[in-house]
Amino acid sequence: MRQGPAVRRRKLGEELRGLRLGVGLTSREAALLVGWNQSKVSRIETGTSGVKPADVARLLDAYGVADQRLRELLGTLAGTADGGGKGWWHAYRGVIPPQYRDFISLESQASAARTLETSVVPGLLQTPDYARAVTRSALESVPTATVDSLVEVRIARQRVLRAERPLTFSAVLDEAVLRRQVGGREVMRGQLRRVLEMAQLPHVRLQVLPFSTGGYVGLTGSFVIFSFPNTSDLDVVVLDHLTSSLYLERKEDLETYGAAFRTMQAHALSPTDSLDLVAGIRDGV
Repeated sequence: MRQGPAVRRRKLGEELRGLRLGVGLTSREAALLVGWNQSKVSRIETGTSGVKPADVARLLDAYGVADQRLRELLGTLAGTADGGGKGWWHAYRGVIPPQYRDFISLESQASAARTLETSVVPGLLQTPDYARAVTRSALESVPTATVDSLVEVRIARQRVLRAERPLTFSAVLDEAVLRRQVGGREVMRGQLRRVLEMAQLPHVRLQVLPFSTGGYVGLTGSFVIFSFPNTSDLDVVVLDHLTSSLYLERKEDLETYGAAFRTMQAHALSPTDSLDLVAGIRDGV
């Protein structure tokens, strides 16, 4: 398990090495093509040093990579949103910590996300009032202006579900998420309405694990699995903790969490029955 920047450097390095080998170049030959020392190419490929997006672009040019989505993704892993500039979240760099910026960057470039939530409604489905109540509960001593900025970030993240090529979003929610009245009855009623609305989008799949399920794998913590276009080698599992996030990149970890998510989907209510449950809880709030 690593912090976000480290896992991204390693993933970027592994992908660049694969692209180099794919065109039959040695690291020395690649370095000569771009005018570097061989040691620089090696450090980038092993993830022991960072790399600027412009340098990534030079390597991709040398390897003849024309796929724009892949170029954008590798640019994101180098620390930007689009391979050539700063993401919208850069404006909030004084408010959100680096690991949250990493999370948003990955989310913005992922093609799909699968998430288990055991405590709160997923951020991509939250209303501003609910997001404010959650943020205030978690950060009691933070100034109001900071809370407002964090809520703005939370809502801005939801653009990925309305984009031209939207994120495919699959969520399994513990029933407790729907019954915990965060922010009070009116806030919760509005939040449940939003969940029902967003679940109508063709690229959003929502399922609920009812209390009757009893214990289940994943009960002890929420997680997100990000999948990316073109290559599964860049997929990553994100585990949230109170003060940090952990990123899991190993194939074994991805397989374990992927299997766990499929198991929870199998035990959860169907999407139709899940929405009926959400509507029933909303009407009773």
